[in-house]
Amino acid sequence: MADDSEFLSRLMSFGLSEKEAQTYLHLLKYGPKPPTLLAKSLKTYREDVHRMLTSLIDKGMVNPSLDSPTVYSAVELETALDAALKIHETGLRDMEVKKLELMELSQQNRFRPSDEFTSYKIFKNLKEAVAVMQSLMSSMNEEIICIFPEIIFVIASLFGLNEEIKRFIDRGGTFRIISDISYPSIELVQQELDIGKDIRHIEGYAGLFFSVYDKKIAVSGINVDIRRASLDDPISGLWSDDPKYANYLVSTFELLWAQAIPAAQRIEELLKAGPPQA
Repeated sequence: MADDSEFLSRLMSFGLSEKEAQTYLHLLKYGPKPPTLLAKSLKTYREDVHRMLTSLIDKGMVNPSLDSPTVYSAVELETALDAALKIHETGLRDMEVKKLELMELSQQNRFRPSDEFTSYKIFKNLKEAVAVMQSLMSSMNEEIICIFPEIIFVIASLFGLNEEIKRFIDRGGTFRIISDISYPSIELVQQELDIGKDIRHIEGYAGLFFSVYDKKIAVSGINVDIRRASLDDPISGLWSDDPKYANYLVSTFELLWAQAIPAAQRIEELLKAGPPQA
């Protein structure tokens, strides 16, 4: 474990968030700890540590003691990774089922309003997804909403999405995004706030990723497991111009938006806590 950054990156490829990976690695390296000491070692809030520990217990990667006060220990690495793999495999099977259900719904025209034609398209990699988003943003004028993993900030910066978003905002459009913001993304998030995006944070979000354009066109993720900003990364998603499906996603977004905290507040909290220590 000489290179913690590489070890953390590999852990995250098993479906752990950055904070979960840091917490598990710390327990693996330094042995069992109570939440208070763990929060001090990781230079974060005790509430954050409790959330990470609860999630890691659910994933089968951390065990609590039966003593009081409770201490938490890392499960042996191979056993922990086997448990994470099972969860990941279950998630993929669930997404395959959802994909089939969505395709069946399209065939049955359940979302089709009156006699209007509704179309669905599947994209299969990040390059196609970026092209879809660029095309949609160039033709929209009112509002775009998104809930995406944190790496979207890197993707938007690298592949020209921010330029298209700025033109959309300059035309009078509003752009709102929800993500799980961590310390490494502070600068990128601030840049996006500066161009007029309205961004909020939800801790540990693990639900459906999607975006909706002018409440008419929706792009929802089927498999959005992006670990690096490479256009060749295999992801899959569904494009739909069904307004009923778009309205359903808008309603979901608004519920989450009401629960989320402003990005500026999240950045202030992260800066106050300082960079995480492995």
